[in-house]
Amino acid sequence: MSHCRVSLVSLAIDIAIIGGGNAGLSLASELSRLRVAKTVCIFEPAYKIKKELHWSLWTNENQRQTLKHAIKGNWSQWKLVDYSGSVIRESSSHDYTCLSSAKYLSLCERQLSGKIRIIPKGVESVKKTSRQYIIEAGDQSFTANNVYDSRPPSVRPNSLMQHFLGVEVNIKKPMSAWQIATLMDFRVNQTRGLHFMYVLPFSSTHLLIESTMISQSLEPQNWYRNAIERWLAEREIIVESYLSEEVGVIPMDEVVPCDKTIPTIGVASGALRRSSGYGFSYIQDQAFRLAQQINQHNYDVPEPISKRIVLMDTIFNRVLTEYPEIGPSLFMKMAQALNGEQFARFMLGKATPSDWIRVVAAMPKVPFLKQLFHV
Repeated sequence: MSHCRVSLVSLAIDIAIIGGGNAGLSLASELSRLRVAKTVCIFEPAYKIKKELHWSLWTNENQRQTLKHAIKGNWSQWKLVDYSGSVIRESSSHDYTCLSSAKYLSLCERQLSGKIRIIPKGVESVKKTSRQYIIEAGDQSFTANNVYDSRPPSVRPNSLMQHFLGVEVNIKKPMSAWQIATLMDFRVNQTRGLHFMYVLPFSSTHLLIESTMISQSLEPQNWYRNAIERWLAEREIIVESYLSEEVGVIPMDEVVPCDKTIPTIGVASGALRRSSGYGFSYIQDQAFRLAQQINQHNYDVPEPISKRIVLMDTIFNRVLTEYPEIGPSLFMKMAQALNGEQFARFMLGKATPSDWIRVVAAMPKVPFLKQLFHV
């Protein structure tokens, strides 16, 4: 005899958010802030497990005040480095900021109003009818007028990816110039693809070091670890203790959502800058605008990144794919073309026409023209 699980009563809600990560909780937090009169459920089976990851962005003073309980590090200067030298930039209006993902998500949870609940269950199925969605989660059934899916998407075969392994360490001797964040250090092995070290000094003896690749295939984890060890050894930096390790894969191409019939938010909706992998600011902006719209009874998901930027980034990535050997010089030329204010605007998707002209003028013309006609 077969056993069929049947939910006798469906709980009716206004909005279902699938996934309680950055996008899902940011949207819920914004809805709470606006006191939107809607019943909301966030479906997150692992909501009590807060993985400690590092999320970075450029922030202004107001943002830093809002995020202060989640900030792990803050730098007014940042640099890119290759064998020919370094480009150091500074901004008076934007700092480079690193957040603790666990503290940020906990901050969002504390801000949730009584109308917003976290359901500690995974969504097993979503069925769309003519008037609503039917959601099965665990042994419970829900009906929702609107659903937003923030679950991680998958990537298409042979897509360009930014993949990394990072370690957080304490070192024995204080390092110099620890007040500067190193966004890209290209003085590493480039034989497997575009490769750089990303280094955030939280203090003179406390660092995050990530070996990061931009390519179409992943490397064994020991490959990244060995690269980090070589980078440290070349600088005579001795590790006193290893605090944590994190790995990640960031899509730099079009993604495939879990369910194409459900509106998506966050990374699943394309809220990652394809040329850089930065997404936090775009996810926040989308959550803010969507909450504003919902408050006005408009439930359509706003475009996270403009089509113009997506097109420009797509061309840039095709150049990286076809000519990986010039990858480091492309990023260095971009950094050289912009001052600190312009650089921050560019990374935040708020570049002016003048900023774009500076970047385009700095790029080699032939590779980009070839890829432009293949878009």
